[in-house]
Parts: sequence; C-alpha cells; structure tokens
Amino acid sequence: MQFKKIFMLIALCMGIGLFGCAREKKAEAPKQERVTKNLAPPKAEVKGQNFLVDLSDLQLVMWEDMTSKKIVETPSLQGHIKITNKSQDVLDIQAVSIEYLDEAGKPIDFESGEKIAKANLYVSAIKPGESTEGSLDVTIPRKAVEGKALGQVEINLVYIPSPLNRETLTVPEKIG
Repeated sequence: MQFKKIFMLIALCMGIGLFGCAREKKAEAPKQERVTKNLAPPKAEVKGQNFLVDLSDLQLVMWEDMTSKKIVETPSLQGHIKITNKSQDVLDIQAVSIEYLDEAGKPIDFESGEKIAKANLYVSAIKPGESTEGSLDVTIPRKAVEGKALGQVEINLVYIPSPLNRETLTVPEKIG
C-alpha cells in the first residue's frame, strides 16, 4: 500500500513535469534592426574665413522595421568633428548646428513627430592655430534618407568673434 502511494506520487510529479514543460515558449524575433550606412564621402574638409572643419567617420544610423524596411525612428548622423582656428584672434565657439540640403540647395525639413537635435553645444575658446575635437551626433530628416534627397550638409559654427578682453581675478581665500 505504501509502495503504491509513492509510485503514484512519482508518476503524478513526472506527468506534471512533462505536460507543464512540454509547451515551448517561442521567443519573438526582434521586429526592428539597427542599420548603419557610411556617407559618401565619409570624410570632408571645409575651409571657412576663420575656421577649418574636418568631419570624419560620418555614418547614418537608423532603426528599420525588418519586414517593411521602413524607418521607425528619426535617423541620426554620427561622426567626429575637428575645428581649427585659422584666424589671428581667439575665437569662442558656442555651438555647431547642421542643416540638410537637397540637390537643388533647398533645406530638407523635419516632419511632425520626428525628433529634432541638429546642434551640438561646445562652449570652448580656441587660440590661433589650435584645434578642438569632439563627436557629432545629430538627427537627420527621414525625407533626406528615404528619398535619397540629401545633396549636401551645411555646417553652421556659432562663435563670438574677437578680440575678446579677458581678465583674471584672484581672490585670496583660506579654509578656516
């Protein structure tokens, strides 16, 4: 009698184990994928009146729906930027903003609902002949990517021209 109860308990546990674990839970495949495309050319050098700007490793990063191949989030332009002061004065760079133009030179606007981040804040003073480097990570309109309408990228440097007068003041303080 005792043996039958133990045998039934083992059989019951095995049955629960087999039927409870028999259902496979299918993991859903990701519905979106990250797509990275290099810009042609991936490196550009632009000379302005006071600056030399080097852009390198320019890539377009976007998230696409795997089935429809439509872009699901606002794409971004990423890369490196190096700004060299070619003037004879100290220049204070405040920001770098990016504009996107089509083949005809007309601006490509963002559509409603797109995330707009087309400027990087720098706030750095550059002496004559010196450079500053940083990363570039701004959004780009879907229209520029989907229709392959992008003709050129315009870089706007926001800076305070010189000569600037700088004054250093020293305040004597002690920890008491």
